[in-house]
Parts: sequence; C-alpha cells; structure tokens
Amino acid sequence: MTREKVLRAAALVITGIMAAGAVGCGSSAGSTTTAAGSTTTKAAGSTTTKAASAAKVSGQITAAGSSALLPLVQDAADAFMAENPDCVISVNGGGSGQGLKQVSDGAVNIGNSDVFAEDKLDADAAAQLEDHEVCTVTMAPIVNKDLGVTNLSTDDLVKIFTGEITNWSAVGGPDENIMLITRPSSSGTRTLFKEWALNGAEESSSSALETDDSGTLLQNVADNKNAIGYVALSYLVSNSSVQAVSIDGVAPTLENTYNGSYKVWGYEHMYTKKGADNTAAEAFINYMMGDAYSSKLEGMGYGVSSKMTQNAIDAHKK
Repeated sequence: MTREKVLRAAALVITGIMAAGAVGCGSSAGSTTTAAGSTTTKAAGSTTTKAASAAKVSGQITAAGSSALLPLVQDAADAFMAENPDCVISVNGGGSGQGLKQVSDGAVNIGNSDVFAEDKLDADAAAQLEDHEVCTVTMAPIVNKDLGVTNLSTDDLVKIFTGEITNWSAVGGPDENIMLITRPSSSGTRTLFKEWALNGAEESSSSALETDDSGTLLQNVADNKNAIGYVALSYLVSNSSVQAVSIDGVAPTLENTYNGSYKVWGYEHMYTKKGADNTAAEAFINYMMGDAYSSKLEGMGYGVSSKMTQNAIDAHKK
C-alpha cells in the first residue's frame, strides 16, 4: 500500500470515529459543519472527466480562512476529490485573518482571504506568501425580511454601523431599536465592508453583537426583526430568509458589480507559502481557476474576475 493510500485510509477511520474531518474521494455526498464553524468536505459520488493527459493528484490539502469564500472552496473540493481519489481536502472557516496567519505559520497549505495579505499580516510575513486571485466577491447589507427597509444611503449605513443612528424610524423604518450584528476585526468581510460601504468608518463595538461566521450572522438577522448585518452575495443565492439592501438605490448584484455601479466588492484570494511543497494545493487552486470549474462561480454568487469592466476596476482603486 502506498503512503498516500495509507494517509487516506487513516483519514477515513478518523472520519468514522469523529463524524468530522477530511475524507477522500468516492465517499457519500455531503458536508459537515462543526459548532466551531469549520466545514469538512466529502467527495460527491459523481465523477467529472478531466483531460486524459492530466495527472492525478494525491496527498492531503488543508485550507482555512474566509467564511465568504468557504462555500466555493467546499464545492470545489468535492469536485476535485471526485476526480482525484487519492487526495484528501479539509476546509475550515475562521475568518481571513486567521487563515492568513495559519498559512503563514505553516499550519495549513492554503489561507483563504477576502483581502490582501498586507491588510492582516506584517510586511515580512505577507512577502512570504503567494497570492492566487480566484474570483471576486460582492458584500451586501442584509436586514430581516419583515423590517420593510430595502434601500439605505451610504450616509445611513455609516451612521447605523457607527452607532449614531439607533432607531429604524430615522431611516424610514418602524419605531424600533436597531440590532447591529457585525464581524470581528480579523474578518476580511468586515474589512471590505468598512472600506467600500462605510467609507472607512469604524463600526460600533459597544452596541453590536459579533460573530466570526457568515452563516451564523445570516441566521441571526433572519431570527431578529430589527437586525442588520452584512454577508457575501454567495450566502444569498436561493436564500429568502433575509432582505438584501440596496445602497444609494443600487442593488448588490453581480451585474451591478461587473459594471461598476455597485462598489462593495473585492477579490477572493487563496494564499500559499513560498518555498513550501505546494504541488497538490496549487493543483487544486488551478482547478478552481480553470475554465471547466469557473462556469460554476456565478451560479454560486461569486464573480468572474475577467468580467469586471474597466469602469468597475477604476472605481475600486484605493
């Protein structure tokens, strides 16, 4: 038995015992999310044909970080393992800052991030990482669907998230106190939203609930009539439990992101560490960025980088 097959067998045993953790290809379809917010991918039963000349990838790949990118990486891992039965991929969330720290420390092979490494790491640590921009992500303010608020001005958003406005009646809503749900400072989603939706203003911390998981934030907004938060557009695909809010009359859609009218977006990054053995990890990243898989990006709410118009790119420069 090869070393890779031994590793795969061991992973399967651990999965059976703990009901979590990475599994190899050929397992039953599905995924498991732990209380800590991590997600372990299982290979789907279906198979996809790759070019005959493509070599199979074996070994283990670990990735962690951005919860905004998590659904895409999880789906891609399922598909990749289905094509590479001797490869095991384990994907976790935890936020962009955590993912960047872990890949910098050598704890994982891939650090997923909504922002550039320089935004979360010191210059020396960031210089040791290789950036792979896999797609774009659009961030949207969300409120409870029963609130009745569908549009906010940039000024409204800034005042709400900084705690200056505390009652919905000030922005055309009911006479109810605003329930603010935000992300921790390590979150790349928070960094993007702060820069492009709040004009760099710092969010209030004393009056806000905070969660490091996008799925948890979305559920909290769905469960509380007076809540407001923000998530990646990927969490709103086929989800009617919350109301996405337009900013200055512009809806948070891929079309509006592409044409430059909606400005709350950023590139999604998958970082590897320079000098490390990243053969399997980079094969996985290349698979995600390839033509065959990229057709799934938009259906999951992510943007194709090549579709960004020059107007959108110019409007997004710092």
